[in-house]
Amino acid sequence: MTARPIHPGDVLYLTRAASPQFVKPITVRVIREMKNQHTYHGWTWVEAYELNAAGDAVAKRELFVLREGLRRLAAPLRQAAPARATSPARVS
Repeated sequence: MTARPIHPGDVLYLTRAASPQFVKPITVRVIREMKNQHTYHGWTWVEAYELNAAGDAVAKRELFVLREGLRRLAAPLRQAAPARATSPARVS
């Protein structure tokens, strides 16, 4: 079975299935797959932003992961900033 290609913007949930380093799972948004890096069969390097629970990028990471262990998520929905009250325009 061939793993799906990794695309910029993909949101991945990384657990120990992706690499032993993810004892504590993390969520990342892919910047790019670094295809020019030579790796073992089935593994790849990914440049990504680590996301917090709100979906905000908190760190830029370069990660060595097993393609078959990647779990794709729907992109997290960003909550819109609360609408600001507008004051009436001043007339001079």
